[in-house]
Amino acid sequence: MGEEFEVRVSAGSMRADEATFLLPHAWTVGGVAVEGAGTGAHLLHTAVAVCVLNDLFREAGAIDLAIAGVAVTASGAFADDWSSTGVTYEVALDSNEDAARLADLVTRVDEVAEIPRALRAGADVGRLTSEGRHG
Repeated sequence: MGEEFEVRVSAGSMRADEATFLLPHAWTVGGVAVEGAGTGAHLLHTAVAVCVLNDLFREAGAIDLAIAGVAVTASGAFADDWSSTGVTYEVALDSNEDAARLADLVTRVDEVAEIPRALRAGADVGRLTSEGRHG
């Protein structure tokens, strides 16, 4: 297949004016702007991007590092059998903080962000039957 399914999420000073949809956000006014299609592939990548964005704000707050805005672009492709060929993401930050501190923040978030960690570890996905068992 090879087609890339890209999304961009943004909040704070970097929040896009035009968005496919908006999500409420605990750390900024105006929510998270999501740009991208509503396909399952795009939504998978949106989950990665939103998780990274949220964790950037959370982890920055924990170390008293001021960030005004965040944008995360995530994308990936799928093989002919729809297995993922991987997800990559890129971070942009609006901050007056020291570049080394910001780089440390991004590295820390890459280690702790829950959705990327779950995908890296692999996850079983199963359908529950009406009896509550996997079918």
